[in-house]
Amino acid sequence: MKHVAVTVVYALRDRATEIVLRVPAGTTVAQALDRSGLAQRHPEADIAHCPVGVFGKPVDRQSIIADGDRIEAYRPLLADPKEVRRKRARCSK
Repeated sequence: MKHVAVTVVYALRDRATEIVLRVPAGTTVAQALDRSGLAQRHPEADIAHCPVGVFGKPVDRQSIIADGDRIEAYRPLLADPKEVRRKRARCSK
């Protein structure tokens, strides 16, 4: 059976967890997240329900991964990035 290598990533404010996996071809994003053990490493995060993406683009959890993919589990934003930029621009005037 052919395998593919992927990286699963969960970024926090001050650090990131990156896990390299070899999984069977045909593995879904959800299966790779499960196999990564990310939920056990970050019990504070809702890995089973958080948004996910591949190389920064949102994807469905049932998407089939490809060799070399970077699967990202996204944490909730604490502030709206647009609002943060607006505040910064107002303060710099």
